Amino acid sequence: MERIRHAGLKDRVMSADEAAALIRPGDTVGMSGFTGSGYPKAIPPALAARIDAAHAAGEAFRIKLWTGASTGPELDGALSRADAVEYRLPYNSDPVGREKINRGEIDYLDMHLSHVAPMVWEGFFGKLDVAVIEVTGIKPDGSLIPATSVGNNKTWIECADKVILEVNAWHDMRLEGMHDIYYGTALPPNRVPIPMTHADDRIGQTTFKCDPAKVAGIVLTDLPDRNTPFTPIDDGSRAIAGLIVDFLEHEVKAGRMGPGLLPLQSGVGNVANAVLDGLRMSRFEGLRAYTEVLQDGMLDLLDSGKLLSCSTTALSLSPEGAKRFWAGLDEYRDKVILRTTEISNHPEVIRRLGVISMNGMIEADIYGNINSTLVMGSRIMNGIGGSGDFARNAYLSFFLSPSTAKGGKISTIVPQASHVDHITQDVQVIVTEQGLADLRGLSPKKRAEAIIANCAHPDYRDGLQDYYDRARAGAYGLQTPQLPSESLSWHQRFIETGDMRPG
Repeated sequence: MERIRHAGLKDRVMSADEAAALIRPGDTVGMSGFTGSGYPKAIPPALAARIDAAHAAGEAFRIKLWTGASTGPELDGALSRADAVEYRLPYNSDPVGREKINRGEIDYLDMHLSHVAPMVWEGFFGKLDVAVIEVTGIKPDGSLIPATSVGNNKTWIECADKVILEVNAWHDMRLEGMHDIYYGTALPPNRVPIPMTHADDRIGQTTFKCDPAKVAGIVLTDLPDRNTPFTPIDDGSRAIAGLIVDFLEHEVKAGRMGPGLLPLQSGVGNVANAVLDGLRMSRFEGLRAYTEVLQDGMLDLLDSGKLLSCSTTALSLSPEGAKRFWAGLDEYRDKVILRTTEISNHPEVIRRLGVISMNGMIEADIYGNINSTLVMGSRIMNGIGGSGDFARNAYLSFFLSPSTAKGGKISTIVPQASHVDHITQDVQVIVTEQGLADLRGLSPKKRAEAIIANCAHPDYRDGLQDYYDRARAGAYGLQTPQLPSESLSWHQRFIETGDMRPG
């Protein structure tokens, strides 16, 4: 209760079950959470139990669910298992939710994260009935101290008819002051430039504004974020990291950036952590990050002194990383800035700062089109997240992946991508453990030659070269030669046999 410092809100404390009862069938609910941090952990399981009971009684009860991005098992997992979600945006990584989406049981809108808040304000998704937001505390004026992620919380609080808060004592009160919540965005024709020229500029306030009259209930919790361990860095990931560091060294020597590089953006995962570790061991100094998530590799860079600051919208740490973060919070408070997604992923800001974008992929075709969402063209993996926000607007855009998957049964480099999230014009550099292809300034055919020679696994390189040679000889047009009758045959072979390799 001591974290609720607004006298008029103390009497709105209730149980998770009572708070869940404020959500009605058919409601659209905006919940906090981004990459497993800062999401409500008590109300969603209580809501799932309520919906389970309604279904057992033969009653219809489902909701539309909006978040910042992925959340945790107490939210997406619990609600998916209860068949509680009829519509989901903008990102999901929960395995139960993924299966339901791929079976057609949940309507899923996968979208650029920078588009979510503006499109909610524009009214394209309809009315937001309820916001369920985890916070660290409530100040005397009713403003809210954010937790370990910011995401779309500002928008949910402003747009929802009613707000339900989870005040989580697991979060250290020293988080106050780490956040930068900007209230200067607007819809056309009233938009103005975002006043940022450096990755570590602070342009907003440290708390969320919230009308106390909108707060319908408060639940007190003391529950940890989902902190998923990362697997150890393998040789393939180290090879990718080495190639990127060498390439950046070349860019510095060519005079295209200084020894402190440009602001770094890194996607989530083991390959991304390997690249950050490679930068930690490199000669680069005075680095800054303007990214979407802060994960263990960024923490290592901060601890090394090579990374001076990290602007992000959420933490995405392993259990060990979370312990380090809380132990060093006094030092990190001046180096880490947690922003709303509409600023952390804002195309205008990314372009102005000249961000170096590094993101993973499911597959790339020989012309440099990237699929980052759909396995075999139709089964969603997670979503596009913020990779498109960064890749299209970056000073330098990398896409990274091992050259094969499923024990070599899938080639990451294919004749034609089975789905395209990032068109070839947005892709500058592709890297696998086999090598790096710098695609800048190359025509489609030159791109194909570079990708096949440098990035493809040896088990698939001859097949790709054979396809490309025959396409050049017999395609309808020779600007980007393709053979439609067989360009997706590798995917079809995998669907039928479980292996892209012939025979």
